[in-house]
Amino acid sequence: MSMSIQDSFKEQFKRNNSFDPALYDRYPVKRGLRNADGTGVLAGITQISNVHGYIIDEGDKRPAPGKLTFRGYDVEQLVDYARTHDRWGFEDVAFLLLAGELPNQEQTRQFQELIDRKRDLPNGFTYDVLMRYPSDNLMNMLMHAVAVLYTYDRDPEAVSEEHELDCAIDLLARLPRIAVLAHYARIASFKNESMIIHPPVPGYSTAETFLSNLRPNREFTHEEACMLDTMLMLHAEHGGGNNSTFTTRVLTSAGTDPYSTYAAAIGSLKGSKHGGANLKVLGLQSDLKSNVANWCDEGAIADYLDKVLRKEAYDRSGLVYGMGHAVYTLSDPRAVICKKYARQLAAGTEAEAELDLLERVERIAPQVIARYKGDAKQICANIDMYSGFVYHMLGIPDDLLTPLFAISRITGWAAHRFEELVSGKRIIRPAYKSIAQERDILVSQAND
Repeated sequence: MSMSIQDSFKEQFKRNNSFDPALYDRYPVKRGLRNADGTGVLAGITQISNVHGYIIDEGDKRPAPGKLTFRGYDVEQLVDYARTHDRWGFEDVAFLLLAGELPNQEQTRQFQELIDRKRDLPNGFTYDVLMRYPSDNLMNMLMHAVAVLYTYDRDPEAVSEEHELDCAIDLLARLPRIAVLAHYARIASFKNESMIIHPPVPGYSTAETFLSNLRPNREFTHEEACMLDTMLMLHAEHGGGNNSTFTTRVLTSAGTDPYSTYAAAIGSLKGSKHGGANLKVLGLQSDLKSNVANWCDEGAIADYLDKVLRKEAYDRSGLVYGMGHAVYTLSDPRAVICKKYARQLAAGTEAEAELDLLERVERIAPQVIARYKGDAKQICANIDMYSGFVYHMLGIPDDLLTPLFAISRITGWAAHRFEELVSGKRIIRPAYKSIAQERDILVSQAND
C-alpha cells in the first residue's frame, strides 16, 4: 500500500528541515542574532530606550544591575514620580515615547481629550469582528481586529506623519476596549457566559478604562488602577531588539502599512518565548504551590526546582520560568519595581504569603540552577515572576494577561516604527548561508 501524501510530508518534515548543528560553528552564523557571549548583534541605532544589564570591559561581558530608560529617563524615576504625584504615568510615558518629550500640564489635558475621542469603535465592529469570529486565544483576536481596522481607515496606505500618529493613537485608545470585548466574546461563545459591553467613560486613564470595561459592576479602587497603571508603564517599551519590536522594525522597513505592522508585532508577542511567557510562569507557580505544602520550607522549594531542571516536574521542559533574561544579569529593574508596589497592594491580605513564596523562589532558584548546570552564570528574576501575581490580585483573567502586554507595548512599537520610517531608509534583509546541494531534475525523475 503506497504512503499517503500527508504521511509523506509528515515523514519528511524533520528530515528535510534539520541539519548538523555543528554547521553553526563552521560558518560565522549568529544564531538568534546573538553573539557567542549572549550579547545581541548590533542591528541599528535608537534614541527611544536603553536596556542595560551588563558591561563590556576589555572584551569581557560583566554583570551589572539592570537599568531601563525611556528617552533618557530612568523608568524607576518615571514610575515613582507618577505614584508620588498621583499622575497617570502610562499616559505620560505614551506621550514621551511618541513625541520624544514629557508632556506639560496643558499637553497632558489635550492628550487625554484626544484619546477620549478615539475610544469608540466603528459602528458594528464589536459584533462583526469580535462576536462573529471569537477565538480561544485573545491574541489572535487582537491581530484580527487590528488587521480589520485597516478597512475602516479612509486612506490606510497614506504615508505621512499625521496618518502614522493618528493610527498609533487610535490603537492606544481602542486596544483596551477591544481586548476586554474579545474576552467577553470568547467566554460568551465557548463558556455560554454573558457578553458584557460597557461604553467608555470620558476622562478615564487607560488603566481605569480597562478595569471599568472588565468589571461587570464597573467598580474598582484608585489603588487598583494605580497598580495597573504602573504595570502598563513597565511594559510600554523595552528596546529595539526584543522580538516584537524588531518585527515592527522589519515590517516597517519593507514599506508596509501600520495596521499590518502592528498586527504582526502582536503575533510575535503572543509567542511563549516572548510575551506569552507570562502564562508559562503562572503555570509553574501554580504547580509549585500544589506540590510544596509548606511555602516557607526552602528545602522543599529547592527540591521542586531541582525536579523542574531535571525535567521531572511541570511541563518537563527543564526551564524555571520567570528566571533569567536575554539582557539583564544581576536584576531586572521592571521586576524590582513591580515587586515593590505589589508589596504595597498585598499588605495585610492573604496575598502576602504568595508574594513571600515568589521572593523565596527568586532567591533560591539561582543557587539551584548554578548547582545543576555547574557554572556561576548570573541569573535574575524577570518581570514575569511577579506580573501574573499582580494581575491576579487585580482580578484580571489569565486570557487577558498577554493582551495587556500588547495594550501597553503599542506605544513602544509605534515609537520604533516612527524612528524606522524617518531614519531607517533601508529594508532589513539579513543573510542565510545555503547548505543545499545542487540536484539534477532529470536524474531525480530517472530514479523515480
